Amino acid sequence: MAADASPLRPEEFSSAVAAITSAFGDPTRRQIYLHARERADGVTASEVAERFGLHANVARHHLDKLAAGGYLEVRTARASGGAGRPSKRYAPGEEPTVIDVPVRRDDLVLTLLARTLELLPRELAEHMAEQVGIEYGRAMAASLEPSGDGHRSFRSALHAVADALTAHGFAAHTEGRGDDMSIVSDSCPFAGSVASPVICAVDRGMVKGMLATLYGETAPETAASRAQGDDACITAVPVSL
Repeated sequence: MAADASPLRPEEFSSAVAAITSAFGDPTRRQIYLHARERADGVTASEVAERFGLHANVARHHLDKLAAGGYLEVRTARASGGAGRPSKRYAPGEEPTVIDVPVRRDDLVLTLLARTLELLPRELAEHMAEQVGIEYGRAMAASLEPSGDGHRSFRSALHAVADALTAHGFAAHTEGRGDDMSIVSDSCPFAGSVASPVICAVDRGMVKGMLATLYGETAPETAASRAQGDDACITAVPVSL
C-alpha cells in the first residue's frame, strides 16, 4: 500500500503486518514491532528483552532487522545527567509506514529443494545438507558478540546457539536430557512446507557449526524431528567434560 493512501483500519493494519513479518519468518518480530509502534519515544533492546522474555542479543537482532527494513528508526539519547553511554532506542518514524506486502516464495523454494535432495542417495543428501548447515552456522556464530575471552563454556555456547536459532524462527531453548544437553526447537521455519528428514540435517549442521566456532568440535545428533512427526525438533549434544 502506498504511503499517500487512506490510513489502514486496525484489522487491515494487523493483517498487513502479519504478512510482512511472515516473510521475515518470525512471529515474535511482529509482536515486537507492534509493541514499539505503540510507544512514540521508542524502545530499547533491554526493554524488549524483558517484555518478551528474550536474551538481549536476540531482542537487538529483531530490532535491527526492523530498522534495516525501514519499519523502525534508530535514535540515540544520553541518560539523565548526561553521563554514561548513549542509549539506542528504536521508534516508529514520523512518516507513515509504507506497507509493501511481498509475495512469499519461501515455501516453493523449500519444496523444490526437498524434491531435489530426494533424487540423491539419502546418505549423500544428508551429508550435503549438513555441510551447508555447518557453513551457515559458523557464519551465524561469527556475527555474535564475543564472550570476552574467546571460546565460551559448553553450556554458555549452547545457550548462545539456542538464542541464535530463536532469532531465526526456531523458538529454541536448552534442556538437560540424561548425559546429554539438548537444544529443543518448538517451532521450525521449515514445518508445513517441507517434510523431508534430510532438511533436519541442515538444522543439525547449524548447531554443529555454531558450537565449533563458539566452543569447539562436538557431535550433535538429531533425537527428534517435526518432519518425522515428533512434537519438536531435538538436537542432542553429548556433554563435553
